Amino acid sequence: MRIERIELRHTKMELVSPFTTSMGTEYDEEHIMVRVDADGVTGWGESVAEETPFYSYETVQTAWHILQDFLIPSILGKNLSSIDEAIQLYCRVRGHMMAKAGLEAALWDLSAKSKNISLSKMLGGTKSNIDVGVSIGIQNSESELIKKVSGYLNEGYKRIKIKISPGNDIKYVKALSKEFPNILLQVDANSAYELKHIDLFKAMDNYKLLLIEQPLGYEDIYDHSKLQRELKTPICLDESIHSLDDTRAAIELDSCRVINIKPGRVGGFTESKLIHDYCASKNIPVLCGGMLESGIGRAGNVALASLPNFTLPGDISASKRYYKEDIVDPEFIVNKDGTMDVPTKPGIGVEVNMKNLDKVTMKKESFKALK
Repeated sequence: MRIERIELRHTKMELVSPFTTSMGTEYDEEHIMVRVDADGVTGWGESVAEETPFYSYETVQTAWHILQDFLIPSILGKNLSSIDEAIQLYCRVRGHMMAKAGLEAALWDLSAKSKNISLSKMLGGTKSNIDVGVSIGIQNSESELIKKVSGYLNEGYKRIKIKISPGNDIKYVKALSKEFPNILLQVDANSAYELKHIDLFKAMDNYKLLLIEQPLGYEDIYDHSKLQRELKTPICLDESIHSLDDTRAAIELDSCRVINIKPGRVGGFTESKLIHDYCASKNIPVLCGGMLESGIGRAGNVALASLPNFTLPGDISASKRYYKEDIVDPEFIVNKDGTMDVPTKPGIGVEVNMKNLDKVTMKKESFKALK
């Protein structure tokens, strides 16, 4: 397929409600939508770099720069026989995983559509629906959190994840465990703690949590191994895992018992599959994380989560969880049994709503191949 045209859109979508984590509060989400055209077929991807460098060093601005000046020129006008070939063309670019993932996702969608198969099938997915969970930001009180959780349980979500930070942690775990003793509950610290907080996590061991996600430093693997030795509750690593090599190190050091795979964080679906397969070989379950994606990125996550070793409910909520109006048709919904259907149409399996996309586009630029 000859890459004829690539388009970037800087989008800004207002959240239904503020989302607070240990890193701060978000009121809207800025991402980059990537469109790739080849041989009359269009593929879509989403770069999940945000406006701020608080989750990752990447931002919308850095991702735009890397895409425009390095990644796009490396493949524009080229005849590509595979996605691996595209990756090799820009492999000299170090890091910038979110920029790479946005472009690679569009290429996966394009390739699947050209073969007239779903992205799920092309990735090796085996499920027609996936178990899903919901991620809840830090609330102002236990009563507010209980009310939120009750609402999501009524919507069918199988797993509840709450964000925590120092001072906003064990009291919320206690309150939820008392109110909902049988729910699947996990906590996510987004790297807000240090080893000196070990007694806090030992206390959490008493509440039968599904897992504790990324309690320590965002690049740390070694200290997590010290913490995991002291806990019965599995640690799940997120921010620390950027590649298959990181995954291998974490598992060999017993730094975690679960891996959160976010395509944006690890550079795309290709690396995600490698991590998934390696974890499966080591009997380490994985879950699919989320970055408040629009329906474009969410569709890719759903397809990825259909792979067999995604045995834990991921952070793949309904479109309405974050946005009043999504930019794809149909929007994603959660079934009453806590599952989400995996699209079966070619590619990502949903149509981009260009009218809605135009409404949230702040900046747009196209790059065309020379004839």
